[in-house]
Amino acid sequence: MIASKIKTYFETNYAKNPLIVKSPGRINLIGEHTDYNLGYVLPASIEKAIYFAVSPNNTDKINIETFISSPEKITFDLQGSQTAFEAFWGNYFKAIIEILIEKKYPLKGFDCVFGGDIPIGSGLSSSAALCCGYLHALSKVCDKEIPKEEIALIAQKAEHRIGLNCGLMDQYAVLFGKRNNALFLDCKDLTHKYIPINLDGYSWALINSNIKHNLAVDSEYNKRRGSCEAIVNTVNEKRPGTSSLRDVTLDDLKNVQKEVDPIDYKRAHYVLQENNRVLKMMESLNSGDAKTAGNILLEGHWAMSKEFEITTEELDFLVENGQRLEGVMGSRMMGGGFGGCTINLIKTDKLKENLERMVKDYKDKTGIDAEVYHLKIDDGVHVME
Repeated sequence: MIASKIKTYFETNYAKNPLIVKSPGRINLIGEHTDYNLGYVLPASIEKAIYFAVSPNNTDKINIETFISSPEKITFDLQGSQTAFEAFWGNYFKAIIEILIEKKYPLKGFDCVFGGDIPIGSGLSSSAALCCGYLHALSKVCDKEIPKEEIALIAQKAEHRIGLNCGLMDQYAVLFGKRNNALFLDCKDLTHKYIPINLDGYSWALINSNIKHNLAVDSEYNKRRGSCEAIVNTVNEKRPGTSSLRDVTLDDLKNVQKEVDPIDYKRAHYVLQENNRVLKMMESLNSGDAKTAGNILLEGHWAMSKEFEITTEELDFLVENGQRLEGVMGSRMMGGGFGGCTINLIKTDKLKENLERMVKDYKDKTGIDAEVYHLKIDDGVHVME
């Protein structure tokens, strides 16, 4: 088990009996690019996770080692300025520490070793798991509890500093996830409730296209956000008080269609309809209606492909090919876009044969080896016993 390996390494190189924190990745059943538009999302935390072993070291230095890519160690001097690091993950920690110093958080030196099994770039929010898990572990070591709501905001701010203007869905899913439940989150007021994943006889699985995405500064992700904001600004001129797409109706959108860029219009239309898909998915889960749930996945995917334009040819092939197979109820690309995984709802008694067929057909079509991840919905960030 990864957690035990990390604990053993930590005890060999640092100190005995470290605190072990598990920070899961997340899936999103439906609701892509709605979070920063203050809409609805329906994520869930999963068994795949990043694990942190931490212990105070009675110095003014924070030492961090990782097994998440190649082995690497970095040190933060709490009395000095921090510079950029070669490892992508080092700059997340740099941003977090800078934010905590600005907030006058009482930091003290500690040692940290982390690693995990969340595939990087697969749309499972490894960066949110990294930031939220680290903050939770740090708060335990520094003896000043940070509420989960505040952890979410600090983690989001760290992502913004690095260049991804994300919403709060990933952080809330990682922090507040609950075993065997999806998390319905209203991104406008951050209220949430748990929705049992009630589809007996059906299984959820991910297929990683192994098309890597990089949601960085000036990325297509941020362009999509700009499109949404442009529509909000135009509607606000006609109806003051409109501050996000959550305040915009389909009628509002139609009323400004001739005044806005057609691409911006198309993207905003996608977001409004995606919010409706989240509500419909909740209903289908509550009633155990797998057929409707599958249709919602498909509708969401092709809207992302044709309207929001964030899929790839490879992801489109995975979804289209699955539509032809008996027992595959529905599939869609999951995550920010331009790579990563499809999430698939499949009859359990046909799960193995369908996944094998989908991976084989994908290899024949693209020459790329896809990976399958069987999903287990697990709890959010927590200290392991």
